[in-house]
Amino acid sequence: MIDFTGTSAQQANNFNAPTAVCMAAVLYVFRSLVDDDIPLNAGCLKPIEVIIPPGSMLNPHPPASVVAGNVETSTCITNALLGALGVSAASQCTMNNFTFGNDRYQYYETISGGSGAGGLFDETGGLVGGFAGTGVVQTHMTNSRLTDPEVLEFRFPVRLESYALRPDSGGAGRWPGGPGGVRRIRFLEPMTASILSNGRQHGAFGMAGGAPGQPGINRVVRVDGTVETLAHIGQAQMAAGDVFEVHTPGGGGFGSR
Repeated sequence: MIDFTGTSAQQANNFNAPTAVCMAAVLYVFRSLVDDDIPLNAGCLKPIEVIIPPGSMLNPHPPASVVAGNVETSTCITNALLGALGVSAASQCTMNNFTFGNDRYQYYETISGGSGAGGLFDETGGLVGGFAGTGVVQTHMTNSRLTDPEVLEFRFPVRLESYALRPDSGGAGRWPGGPGGVRRIRFLEPMTASILSNGRQHGAFGMAGGAPGQPGINRVVRVDGTVETLAHIGQAQMAAGDVFEVHTPGGGGFGSR
């Protein structure tokens, strides 16, 4: 049984998740744990009873806003289930939804981060090994790909300054969490840029003695060198020469050193 009783009530913001999104996360987690070649269909959930209280943020009443439920809340559900099962530490709990545009251009991307480290177990549940997290990778519900740099710069008046590993952002442990990344985009003409993200206050949790990963950071570096830090949801008016930086979260570590 998967019982979401105790989940927060539906929110006034848009982080509510429709029940279908919650069920998709449950299906994903348990299908990924089946060590056999079985089809992915509704039959996977037959052995599992799922309780999702009406009026909660995972089963909201209309007309609740749900736009962030699929991209953000679903990743939190997945991490929570894998953690409750003792399988792995948390991966970044966000898709880092980044958008920019003006009257002529509009663009949207999700940005990868660190995955959580985990354990390998035998039939009795005994720990027989583990695996480190992977750096700058799309995890769990974040199954999208980035636009090639050449295409991005050809189609939009921006320059991809850098996209690199974020050192020491993965949680320490016997098997460390994967590091997040730092993505820097310089604007060549005025635009509005926005970020919708999670994991900016609390890092991805570690497991079995592993440390949590570093939280993410959103900030704008103005052409004059001034730095403005944005919240997990933020918007900025970008002038020509300004840089938008997204430091994505690292994954949690697994096991004591």
